[in-house]
Amino acid sequence: MAKKGGKGVYLAALILFLGGLGYLIYSGISQDSVYFLNVSEALAMDESALGQARLFGKVAPQNIQPKAGGLGVSFDLNDQKNAAQTIRVIYSGAVPDTFKEGVEVIVEGIFVNGNKEFKATSLITKCPSKYEKKNREG
Repeated sequence: MAKKGGKGVYLAALILFLGGLGYLIYSGISQDSVYFLNVSEALAMDESALGQARLFGKVAPQNIQPKAGGLGVSFDLNDQKNAAQTIRVIYSGAVPDTFKEGVEVIVEGIFVNGNKEFKATSLITKCPSKYEKKNREG
């Protein structure tokens, strides 16, 4: 008699476990999936289809404005291949020491005011000199 009730409990526990595991996998994938685009690709897409995104490009030499009275910076992000394609990036947070004009950056955030402005929550600079081979002569 006790064996019939035991199978039902195990089956219910298995269903609950698999349901919880499926929910965790779905929520983890949906929260961490973002588009990784260059500037020209982002400008070509519809803002409503983008949501959260990562952009890759170069910091334009003009219009770099540190945030007055706090951390952050606003700058124009140029496309790697076509410098005429530009998005204004507004970032509030600690700016890396390697941030300067012409450096390659990756920003993550959301689009505001159409595809022309990007509100970044993270800013990462790429330093190509760190990845070059060191001169072993001498």
